[in-house]
Order: sequence, then structure tokens, then C-alpha cells
Amino acid sequence: MMSSPSYDAIVIGGGPAGATTATVLAQHGRRVLLLERESFPRYHIGESLMPYTWFSFERLGVLDWLKQSGSPIKHSVQFVSTSGKISQPFYFFETIKHECASTWQILRSDFDKMMLENAAAKGAEVRQGATVRDVLMEGDRVVGVEADIAGSDRETHRAKVVVDATGRDTLMASRLGWKRRDPDLNKIAIFTYFAGAMRDPGLDEGATTVAYIPDKGWFWYIPLANDTISVGVVAEHDYLYRETRDPEMIFQREAKGCRWIREHLAPGTHQGPMRVTGEFGYHATAAAGDGFCLVGDAFSFLDPVFSSGVFLALKSGELAADAIHAALDDGDVTATAFDDYAREIRHTLDSFRQIVMAFYDQTFSFGAFIGAHPDLQPLLVDALVGNVSGGLQPLLDALGTFLQRTDRRPADAMSP
Repeated sequence: MMSSPSYDAIVIGGGPAGATTATVLAQHGRRVLLLERESFPRYHIGESLMPYTWFSFERLGVLDWLKQSGSPIKHSVQFVSTSGKISQPFYFFETIKHECASTWQILRSDFDKMMLENAAAKGAEVRQGATVRDVLMEGDRVVGVEADIAGSDRETHRAKVVVDATGRDTLMASRLGWKRRDPDLNKIAIFTYFAGAMRDPGLDEGATTVAYIPDKGWFWYIPLANDTISVGVVAEHDYLYRETRDPEMIFQREAKGCRWIREHLAPGTHQGPMRVTGEFGYHATAAAGDGFCLVGDAFSFLDPVFSSGVFLALKSGELAADAIHAALDDGDVTATAFDDYAREIRHTLDSFRQIVMAFYDQTFSFGAFIGAHPDLQPLLVDALVGNVSGGLQPLLDALGTFLQRTDRRPADAMSP
């Protein structure tokens, strides 16, 4: 007979989703083991935060670190047309009368290390260099993990609940055949870093800029600390690879053709390397099963256009941790115990997806949309800052009337 569980929960993966889940569970007084394959700090993309991450950071107790990190402060998002015309920035403070109206552009290696250390400081047992090879099953229920520990032998650990926070590795979704690609969001990104590139003055110095290229592709331009700019181009595979598959040549071609990006990068020095990632959109057909749940990118990833990745990681980590805590109190960790968690995270993802699909729709213009619905601009800003938990339905309904491809409406976005 197998031994009793050693932990209340095991979290696989120490990125923002895993660190958040482990921290909140530890704050609830639960015994938590977090297993992270790599040794932090490590590189990761996804540097721009949404304002509503503030509330998660407050709960996790890390606001002081962010305020003292020297990270550029992000007050807005701005959009640049293919002709080079820049929009009036969407200043968060115009609709949000709260400290969260200012957020940060972070260096993920430092940020993720801080989040992992915070989980340990709050009481989670954190082990780096621990690669989970498989999960332990009793029937359909997950009861633990097998992991290779750096400098040691394979170890087996049991828990009442296992949390998959493995990011794009999608351990459980891949193992169970739950992973589904989103054919409407099958983009690729080519991205890199520049030192000394141009920054806009004043309040716009830390703004995230989205600069359009033809066929609804776009550049991100994110000012980071140490006079560094994160810049990348996102578009359909066939568009970017139409002449060559060389990332350097593609990036240079697209940057040359985008006036705003070309002018802002001109005084800078390329720091490299040139990186490529693809097939952004996917989701799992379920967010939980008996004895386990999925958080962050292990469950779903939409698209980087509105910088929702870290926000969704934090939000899903909080929701999952609270659901696990309640399930443990009730003595029921079957899949139904996570129904509310699954429902809320799906609602959040579907809300974001409808806005992302509007962004990519060839017939859609945010400028025209706001011109037709000026009263909905505050709700659009709410969406851009991460305030998607309620009250967005008028915006989503109006967006639906603008979307021309009815087969891309998000009603079934999270269905198999």
C-alpha cells in the first residue's frame, strides 16, 4: 500500500503561475512542495504587466520589491498605424482612480526569481533543478509525482492535489490529450533587444507601444531597465516567412517597413540574440481533474498583444490556490471541486479572446469602434488593464457586432 500524502499540494513549475499558487496555499497554512526544473534566474519573455496585477502583488506581499526594482513605470498603451500615425495613448489613470493605474515593465529573470523566493519566504518548500518526469495515478486520480533531482536520484512525492504550472510544456494537457491549438491565433513572434533605442518623453517613456504592420501583424516596443528595449514582431507564419526563414532578415525587413519602429530603433545597438516562438494560441479542454488542476500557460495561452500572460498566470494561481484550499477543507479534491475555478478562468480567457480577435480582424478598427461607441472607451480601458471579472458585457456585445467572421466569435472559444 502506498504511503499517505506527504504534502497538501505539489506545484510543478516555478514561474509566476506556480509561484503564485504555492505562495497563496502557504499563506492558507497548507504544506506545499514546488518543483522547478531550472535554476533561477533564467530568461523568459513577457515583460509588460497589466495594471490589475497590482492586486495580486498586494496579496502576495511583493509590491515593495516592484516599487524599488527600478523597472520603468507603465502608464499607458499606445497604438501606431501602418502609416506611422500614433494614437492618443490609453492612459490608465484616466479611468482608474487607484494606485494600480501605474504598473511596470519588468525584467523577467529578476521578477521570476523574486516571485519564487517569495513563495519560499511565505512557507512553501521550493526545490530548483527538479524535473518532474511523470505523475502518479490511482485510477483517474493524480496522487503525486516522480521527479529527477539535480545531484540526486529520482524521488517520489505524494500529495492530495497536484498543480500543473509547467507553462508551454503543458505537462498534463499533453499527457491526457487535452491540448487544442487555436487556429485563429496561430501566430509566430521574432523578437530581440536593443540598447540605447529611442524612448518617448514624459509619461510615455515607459509606455507599451503596439505598431501595426500589414495584414494585422504588429510590433511590440517595451522599454526595460538599463536602457534596454524589448522589441518583437508578431504575425501569421505565411506572412513573415514569405521570402526567407532567416529570423534576422525577417526582423530587419519588417522593422525597415514600419516607420515608427525604424525611427525608434535607429539610435540603438542590437544586443541579441534573435529569438523565435510560435503557435501562440492553445487551450486545454479542461482546467482540472481528480486530484489536479492546471494554471497559467499550462491551461491556456492566447496572444501577447495585450500583455495578458503574467496577469492570467497570477489570477489563475490565486483562484486555483483558493479552490484547492476550500477543497481540502471539504475533503473533496475531485474535478467538480474545481468547477468554480474553471468557470471563472474560462470567462476571463473568453473575454480577452474576443478583444484579441477584434484586434486581428481585417475589417475592424479600434478607432472606428470607439468613434461609434465613445461611451464604451472606459470599458475598453478596463479590458486593457485586466479588469475583466465583471461588467464588460456591453463592450463584448458591441465588439461582436463589429466582428465580420461570425465563426470566430468566442462563444465556443474554450470548447474542445
